[in-house]
Amino acid sequence: MDIISHGLWGAFAFGRRNRTSFSLAFAIGMAPDLFSFGILWVAATLGLSPTPDFSHGTPPESTIPPYVHYLYNVTHSFVLFLAVFALLWLWTKRPVWELGAWGLHVLVDIPTHSFAFFPTPFLWPLSDWKFDGWQWNQSAILIPNFTVLFLLYAWFLLQQGRPALRPERVRE
Repeated sequence: MDIISHGLWGAFAFGRRNRTSFSLAFAIGMAPDLFSFGILWVAATLGLSPTPDFSHGTPPESTIPPYVHYLYNVTHSFVLFLAVFALLWLWTKRPVWELGAWGLHVLVDIPTHSFAFFPTPFLWPLSDWKFDGWQWNQSAILIPNFTVLFLLYAWFLLQQGRPALRPERVRE
């Protein structure tokens, strides 16, 4: 899935308490891609890493530097997400629900990444098994994704503008 959609899904699912919660969940929802491919793009822009050629579709994974593969494994592991979530819960004595945007990112990527380009290593480091899903950049995935996000956010924003329903007081 595209990085902005990951942020929007994460924020909607885990960041509706307030603006800070929304912003945090939005950033955490995008973080797995930012800390793998984002680092590649920064390194390529600075001339520290070769720039992958996406002009003819997805490039062969062999042209992506090894450090990106490692970072992708770390950031797209549901096992590591669960471990970090649990450790943070123990440390703070409460669940940090916005972190759920990371787990949601991984879960959404499992069916929307195929063996053609970076299937999701959600069981890493326990297993290298991956699911051969569908490419997220196909219109059959993109259009429903954008449509549902638009409808959810439209509904949410409309709800924000409505006064809360309160039971009427019974006069005695």
